[in-house]
Amino acid sequence: MTAPLRKADEFPAVAYEPMTTAEVREYIDGIGAFLGGAANVIMQLSLTPVAYGVMESEVHSGSVMVRPIKRLRTTLTYIAVALMGDEEDRVAYREAVNISHRTIRTKPGSPVKYNAFDPNLQLWVAACIYWGIDDVFHRMRGPMDPAVAEAFYQHSARLGTTLQMRPEMWPATREEFYAYFEENLAQRSIDGPSRAYFNALTDLKMLPLPLQLTMGGLHRYIVTALLPPHLRDEMGMTWTARDERNFARILRVLSAIWTRLPGPLREFPYNFYLADMRLRRRFGRSLV
Repeated sequence: MTAPLRKADEFPAVAYEPMTTAEVREYIDGIGAFLGGAANVIMQLSLTPVAYGVMESEVHSGSVMVRPIKRLRTTLTYIAVALMGDEEDRVAYREAVNISHRTIRTKPGSPVKYNAFDPNLQLWVAACIYWGIDDVFHRMRGPMDPAVAEAFYQHSARLGTTLQMRPEMWPATREEFYAYFEENLAQRSIDGPSRAYFNALTDLKMLPLPLQLTMGGLHRYIVTALLPPHLRDEMGMTWTARDERNFARILRVLSAIWTRLPGPLREFPYNFYLADMRLRRRFGRSLV
């Protein structure tokens, strides 16, 4: 069992007010999408049915290993719609995603059973996304005010309820969330096929060779930094206290620059993809 990811005393019982979309935007840092994307995918897919649902999917146009740019767009659009969009945006994107998910069911001979409409799988995916956003924010900006943190957490239930996750499945408080997350993270294991897939993703094997050679090492370093220790061990990755100190210094420099940017730049690329989705919907183009 790994050490707790957060201390229990960071979750005092507090009163909070629901967040408006404008308030949510203040706490969404687009840099998290660039830093933590691949690590978060590995976290999501550490639940074996989710991994095999992705690896065995016949929707090749949405595969990160086949169409990485499109996959980036659809994934970040989903997060933007869930957290920053209005109800009309969420309904439209849910319908589009549901069409893609219809064929993601257990294939003959698959070692595990899965269904993209399973709300329990969606709960884990949503939990990983929230955890990743919170982790990068915490690393770069420090802890949120407790009332703000609780309000942002409650708002983040939309990461699951925008699809089929039922609202009551989302842990009632942040304290309950981290109990759920740590308990489930400790149960995750990564088998051989999944590890090979994750290594290909980490080493940017979906990109042209020059980009693999120039960016692959840095990308692996960032992925290793942002994976929880348990999943690093499952991946056979090494990370030392010195590595952690060096990475913390890098994030402090990035934070000093990023937090001084105007709001629209700090929200990028989420605001861009939300606007792109609305334009696609307006002109009848495919959303995913």
